[in-house]
Amino acid sequence: MAQWTSAVGAAQLARLLKSQQDRPAGPGARRPPAYRALADGIRLLVLEGRVPVAARLPAERELALSLSVSRTTVAAAYEALRGEGFLESRRGAGSWTAVPAGNPVPARGLEPLPPEALGSMIDLGCAALPAPEPWLTRAVQGALEELPPYAHTHGDYPAGLPALRSMIAERYTERGIPTMPEQIMVTTGAMGAIDAICHLFGGRGERIAVESPSYANILQLMREAGARLVPVAMAEGLSGWDMDRWRQVLRDAAPRIAYVVADFHNPTGALADEDQRRRLVDSARSAGTVLIADETMTELWLDDMRMPRPVCAFDPAGSTVITVGSASKAFWAGMRIGWVRAAPDVIRSLVAARAYADLGTPVLEQLAVNWLFGTGGWEQAVQVRREQARSNRDELVAAVRRELPGWEFEVPQGGLTLWVRTGGLSGSRLAEAGERVGVRVPSGPRFGVDGAFEGYVRLPFTVGGAVAEEAAVRLAAAAGLVESGGVGGGEAPRTFVA
Repeated sequence: MAQWTSAVGAAQLARLLKSQQDRPAGPGARRPPAYRALADGIRLLVLEGRVPVAARLPAERELALSLSVSRTTVAAAYEALRGEGFLESRRGAGSWTAVPAGNPVPARGLEPLPPEALGSMIDLGCAALPAPEPWLTRAVQGALEELPPYAHTHGDYPAGLPALRSMIAERYTERGIPTMPEQIMVTTGAMGAIDAICHLFGGRGERIAVESPSYANILQLMREAGARLVPVAMAEGLSGWDMDRWRQVLRDAAPRIAYVVADFHNPTGALADEDQRRRLVDSARSAGTVLIADETMTELWLDDMRMPRPVCAFDPAGSTVITVGSASKAFWAGMRIGWVRAAPDVIRSLVAARAYADLGTPVLEQLAVNWLFGTGGWEQAVQVRREQARSNRDELVAAVRRELPGWEFEVPQGGLTLWVRTGGLSGSRLAEAGERVGVRVPSGPRFGVDGAFEGYVRLPFTVGGAVAEEAAVRLAAAAGLVESGGVGGGEAPRTFVA
């Protein structure tokens, strides 16, 4: 009986491996043998979760043809991987990926660092800050005071607590977007909201247009839902969205859904202007595409500025844009409260479908967010969050520029992330080297489709002061390991030679 649970085709694996090629060699870097470079490339893909564990790999001859190398090279690479515990084989069943005994199974998204590792590892993987106190404690205390009447009910509110739905609708109305409670559904975080929308509109095999790069966990959610992702390249730096490219993709590919983060995009930090928002909505409407506008970062402006109107402001009929919001980024990731704003008929369909998913969102957390909204505590807590993120951003930027002057990035006006070009170094190898020297950083390919952005890493504003300085020092040490060929038996593979 085969031990594999999925399969990776030769063409797909070749594309993923190609993303690790053509990186400039660092001074003194060692060029590994072709089989070793191939084995290292596959091992990195497994360690990052871009090729899942227990995935059947192509036959040696098939992969050799896709890579234009000899079958001997592939056979030697597979043998090396078997010896290191990253591959298992059985005659008649093929070969499938594995991890050595005692190693954690790699996650395919951006999972938080385990608490037991926090003492020795600086975590730049999770773009989330500690809770803003005393507002979290006060909100929970306020929620407990409001809880008794709800405790006498069944506790299931598939659309969300009526009081919180009304409060969220009122907040949209205050932003100039008239909204009724019937247009709001409360969800378990933004991920829960987007998952519900994708299942309602997407379906297995449906096309979803996504920014390239985009938020890694959302990309993985959509992949696992069976979607066919259609990447739309972002412009360089913070200029953001190429509207001509978006119009062409929406017209030619006709995706059922498009997903965008117009407010301090994750990971680039770009902010769409009003003309970009208007043109994007017009293009989606013309193509018959449902546009998901992720607003989880919208309140995290860090510099003095005037924010553009929400994306849904350019869809007055409510037929095209579905807006997703959340308390997780602006307040605290442990507060798993999100929401959807859409046309009433869409909300009714989402609520009906929820009966087969999670039934509803925890009442106590909804009451806590409602307390924050109703007392002014939200605005005060978010102001604390902005000040903390602004300070962290400035300190991290200064530290990285000092320790890694060859790395390139633009400083965003808001959000929680820097998108950094690593001077030609492999982001995957930097991530692996970072684990060795005590800093955890996600590589660029996690934010792309089919291995794009190998020359990037994402750095969140989650640390400041001395910790930011030490993080930059450790990143520089990781870069030194990669440049010297001290990761994975050599430099990232440039070309495969028989």
